[in-house]
Amino acid sequence: MLKDSTMWYASWFDTPYYHILYKDRGQEEAQQFMDNLSNYLNLEPGEKLLDLACGKGRHSIYLNQLGFDVTGVDLSKNSIEHASQFENDSLRFRVHDMSKPYHKKFSGVFNLFTSFGYFEKEECNLSTIKAIKSNLNEKGFGVIDFMNVDYVIDNLVPEEVKEVSGITFYIKRYVKEGYIYKEIRFNDNQEDYFFTERVKALTLHDFKKYFEEAEVNLLDIFGSYQLEKFYKTTSTRLILIFK
Repeated sequence: MLKDSTMWYASWFDTPYYHILYKDRGQEEAQQFMDNLSNYLNLEPGEKLLDLACGKGRHSIYLNQLGFDVTGVDLSKNSIEHASQFENDSLRFRVHDMSKPYHKKFSGVFNLFTSFGYFEKEECNLSTIKAIKSNLNEKGFGVIDFMNVDYVIDNLVPEEVKEVSGITFYIKRYVKEGYIYKEIRFNDNQEDYFFTERVKALTLHDFKKYFEEAEVNLLDIFGSYQLEKFYKTTSTRLILIFK
């Protein structure tokens, strides 16, 4: 049986099962978001973008197709190995810890699809904000696309059974000590597996505190991938634009 480690994301994200469970994520929705975001930020073709916690690179690949020079980074070696097959002269993937600055400057640093708040140590969240700021060029923008915690908690589904690619996943969700947990159990090839996802339940107020400490300026807040106004109780996303 595989158990989650203290750095749960380092083990779970590196398994093929993570990508099986989430393979139905909306590609069309993700692409529309990138269209809306790049238009809103008035990005020009050829500008350099950094996709933090890029996973297998779905956002990076599409941004590159839009004409941008994209670097995708992730802690998961397996995800980066998979994404690397799509590399070209203006698209590259690297293994990198997003709480540390990358060695280049960018017109946009994107942290998408709730890829924040995983860290065991609270200071790593602040370090990530500081790292994003340090990686922005003079005209650059930082973007964090996070879940709207208030909406998620109000609509939390405590238990769910989901069958994907012949594997039955038993999922349990709960809130504990300021974190949203998702326990995932399943059996494959007569072996039992158990992983736990844990994301800090960060609100807009929490992000504003990080930004103040990191001396980051919050420019805009959106509540959906259509860049609609943010409402605390009804918005599905918390999208922050800053520099």
